[in-house]
Amino acid sequence: GLNFIDLMVRQGNIDNPPKTPLVPGFECSGIVEALGDSVKGFEIGDRVMAFVNYNAWAEVVCTPVEFVYKIPDDMSFSEAAAFPMNFVTAYMMLFEVANLREGMSVLVHSAGGGVGQAVAQLCSTIPNVTVFGTASSFKHEAIKDSVTHLFDRNADYVQEVKRISTDGVDIVLDCLCGENTGKGLSLLKPLGTYILYGSSNMVTGETKSFFSFAKSWWQVEKVNPIKLYEENKVIAGFSLLNLLFKQNRGGLIKGVMDKLLNLYNSKKIKPVVDSLWALEEVKEAMQRIHDRGNIGKLILDVEKAPTPLMANDSTETSEAGEEEEDHEGDNENKERMPFIQ
Repeated sequence: GLNFIDLMVRQGNIDNPPKTPLVPGFECSGIVEALGDSVKGFEIGDRVMAFVNYNAWAEVVCTPVEFVYKIPDDMSFSEAAAFPMNFVTAYMMLFEVANLREGMSVLVHSAGGGVGQAVAQLCSTIPNVTVFGTASSFKHEAIKDSVTHLFDRNADYVQEVKRISTDGVDIVLDCLCGENTGKGLSLLKPLGTYILYGSSNMVTGETKSFFSFAKSWWQVEKVNPIKLYEENKVIAGFSLLNLLFKQNRGGLIKGVMDKLLNLYNSKKIKPVVDSLWALEEVKEAMQRIHDRGNIGKLILDVEKAPTPLMANDSTETSEAGEEEEDHEGDNENKERMPFIQ
């Protein structure tokens, strides 16, 4: 699975980035080839999906058994590689941190991405939950049925939300950071919860731009605890990778995965796979997720042959290394993408 955190690792926009050379990637699916001496519950030949603390983008992956889960019989390998990070993140934020209940409302950014689509599906399992989503306008037709109200990512979504719901929303899920932090807090109802789970605005162009990075941080509103107290608002952060690999909560995550697999087997949720890419195409795949071109999850498939590139198939970035707001080439790029229908 390819996630936005992989772009942040590549640019060094994380705490204590690993030394190079390294193999990126935090989740995968495959077939068990070998077992440790004391491993119970798995056999060679089992179809599994797993979390990995780096090194997932490889033909052979080794990870502790507590991070490995069996794949349901009717789930494909590509769906399994798209499942763990997105759905566990979405479930933990909605139900463990924000305590989503019937009749609540949720605002999620990047509604067309892997986590955004997982959030929308999980919200649909609870009665009368209203989902507000932001996404690039070219995605709206494809994802309009997954959320209640959909706004262009460049529009003034604060006013749009308040026009529909004067009091605001109960839960804000923010993967953007920057100026969106203050906007999200301003939209919270009393006893509402704001959760920061990423900072994709910190990712700039092909290389890290210090000025863009600094600008994004300056836009983060300073949070005053007294103001939170007066307004009855909750602010939280969520990092699945830290929970797994630094804070040793693998047992908690296993319980969540059991619940999610029950929902999958009940046909209430299903991972959305945007496209499959050969390992040789990782640069183009990363560019697609950087430009928010994906609907659902991008997957690296070690058995896939590279797709021939068209001569005009490239994505431009500005001289400052920042993503252009208008992607006029998106439609052309999507023509070449190996979509999964």
